[in-house]
Order: sequence, then structure tokens, then C-alpha cells
Amino acid sequence: MPSPYRAIFAAPGTARFSAAGFLGRMPLSMMGIGIVTMISQLTGRYGLAGALAATLALSAAVLGPQISRLVDRHGQRRVLRPATLVSMAAVAGLLICAQQSAPDWTLFVFTACAGSVPSVGAMTRARWAEIYQGSPRELHTAYAFESIADEVCFIFGPIISIGLSTILFPEAGPLLAGAFLVAGVFWLTAQRATEPVPHPREQHNGGSALRSPGLQVLVATFVATGAIFGGVDVVTVAFAEEQGHKAAASLVLAVYALGSCLAGAVFGLLHLKGDPARRWVLGVCAMAVSMIPLQLAGNLPFLAVALFVAGLSIAPTMVTTMALVEAHVPRTKLTEGMTWTGTGLAVGVALGASAAGWVVDAHGAAAGYAVPVTAGALAAAVAFLGYRRLRSRPVPTREGQRERDHQDGQQHVA
Repeated sequence: MPSPYRAIFAAPGTARFSAAGFLGRMPLSMMGIGIVTMISQLTGRYGLAGALAATLALSAAVLGPQISRLVDRHGQRRVLRPATLVSMAAVAGLLICAQQSAPDWTLFVFTACAGSVPSVGAMTRARWAEIYQGSPRELHTAYAFESIADEVCFIFGPIISIGLSTILFPEAGPLLAGAFLVAGVFWLTAQRATEPVPHPREQHNGGSALRSPGLQVLVATFVATGAIFGGVDVVTVAFAEEQGHKAAASLVLAVYALGSCLAGAVFGLLHLKGDPARRWVLGVCAMAVSMIPLQLAGNLPFLAVALFVAGLSIAPTMVTTMALVEAHVPRTKLTEGMTWTGTGLAVGVALGASAAGWVVDAHGAAAGYAVPVTAGALAAAVAFLGYRRLRSRPVPTREGQRERDHQDGQQHVA
């Protein structure tokens, strides 16, 4: 029996844009943790490091959906290239100021400007959706593949970023992350044949994808979910340093991502029936429960095992999330809708990283794992409260999507 993963790459150009998207999303796992490592190396201040990582995430949360909305209207090539250049100029300014021990406010200014980084994962998922619209089984596998690619980035990205910053020089991790972003975005946008068709009429009938009640639930839940990730990243680096093996933090975080990667690979082979909203709520609850054992971590091996188990629920939940986004957002706003879920994660990462940095500075690394535990409980609560909204609209067929887009257009005209 042929592999479902091999089958999705039968469409022309899919391998090339997937490779470009993989390269372009490496900064997703490298930039934030690279900044934390760089600042902690240069200043020893985890509070400042966490605050800068939070600033980057919040800036991306504000700017990311606006960039994706412009992409839906004008196309990926016209929007992503200038946005990437602006972000990289800001990263260069941040590295110079950090190396020269400039005042803290300069670090925050450049970090905020660096948030114009495009959501490369949303761009590649939008290309899959364009190719396999009306083919839910293939699209499920494609979304699973994208989640695997995300997790592979999170396996190797922190290792590369933390390793370079601790072995070579503190600015090495963020510097390489910027190089990956430029290479990936320019390669991706050079591939015009698979680029989704823009919808310029959206600038006239207005309205954000976030008007969808279902998308609002997903984004709100992902704020809390992002706080799990942000808290785990910062606290794990601090915990490894307390154990006398700071560079090992990258390996521990890689194990976390490995668990998600393996679960996503298996999930992509399945074609589950039933309510995707129910699977999503169960996935969020599993993520919350998996944070509890971190409170018991007394050494790095135990922490690595606990994080591996915790990672098993991540990718399946993310794959289901993309299916729910497609169900609740018109196709003409799909890139923006996918980016909003990333925005929720980014806001959560910002809050989690900032809170974790403060707790670590005040009470030590072991106490810091209370942050992801609390965030997990909040995520589960929001998911339960919003379950009815997610069930209110089933995943559409191609005909249903066309009808829904037509109805949305009529509502805007009215």
C-alpha cells in the first residue's frame, strides 16, 4: 500500500515549496530561544531575556495577521519579501546593540520591529489547501506533514541556536536564524506556480477572519497553549544551567519536539471519523495534564522523559486545529485565519516566557514549571467553554465551501 505521505507529493511543485517552507520556518524555533540564550550569556539576566522574547512574540502576534491579510489580498511574493527584509534589518540592529551593551530600551525597540517576520508555516499550509481543496484525506495528511516539519524544526532549531550561542559567540544563534528566514522566504516566493491566487476584492468587502466565533475559541485557547511552550523553553534553559549543563537544554527541548514529531507522523497515517472538535478538546486536555509531572523533575534525564511524553499530544492537536480553521474561515481569508492561531500561540509564548523569567529570577528554576502547569489548566478550561462554538459548523466539502464563501460575500455586500 503506498504511503499517504508519498501520495501528497505527487502534485507538481509540492516538494520544492515544502523544502523552502521548512528552511524559512527554522527561525520559529531558533530566534526566541536564541535571544534568551544570547541575553543570558551577555548579561546573566533571565528576566530581561524573557521580556525580550515576549516582546518578539507579541510584536509577531500584532503584525503577523496583518501581513497574512495582505498576502490573501496581494499574493505571497509581493508581501513576504519586503516584510522579511524589514525584520532582518531589525534583527541586525538588536545584535549590534546587545553586543555593544546598549541601553535596554534599544533592545526592546529593535526586538519589536523584528516581529514583522512572516508566518512561513501558514504560507505553506495555504499552498496545500489550494492544491487539495475538496480532498479532506489528502489535506489531513498534508497538514500532518507540516506539523512534523514544525516539530523537526523544534528538534534541531534549539540545538543549533543554543549550541552556536554557547560554543561560538552569543549572537550566533539569532544570526543564523535570520539567514534561514531570508533564504527560505525568497526561495518560497520564487515558486509562483503553487502560490495561492490572491483575492483583491477582500479589501472592499472588509472584515477580519477573527470575526468567526469558532476561530475566536481556537485563538483564545492557543494563547494559554503558547504560554505552556514559552514557559517550558525559558524554565528548561534555567533548569539546565542550575544543573551545570546549560547547553543540554537544547537536547531536552529537542526530546520534547521529538515526541510531538513521532505522534504527528502516526496521526497523519490515520483517517479518523467523528467530531474533530471533540478530538481537539481532548488533545488540549492531554497537553494540560502532561505538564503536571514537570513539577517533579529533579534532574535532566527525568525532565527529558517527562517532556517526551508531554510532546505526544502536541502535533495531533495542531493538525486538528488546521482542519477546524478551514471549517470556520472562508477560503479567501484562509492564510489570515491560520496566522491568527499562530498569533494566539505567540501571545501565549510571550506571556509564558515573561512569567517564567520572573518566577525563575525570584524563586529558582524548579518553581518556574508552575507557569506551564497553570497555563495548561487555563487552556483546558477555555477549550471546554468554547466547545459548542466549534461544533456549530462542520468541516466543509468543496461545494459547501463555495456556498459559504458566497454567503459571506453576500453578507458583506448587505
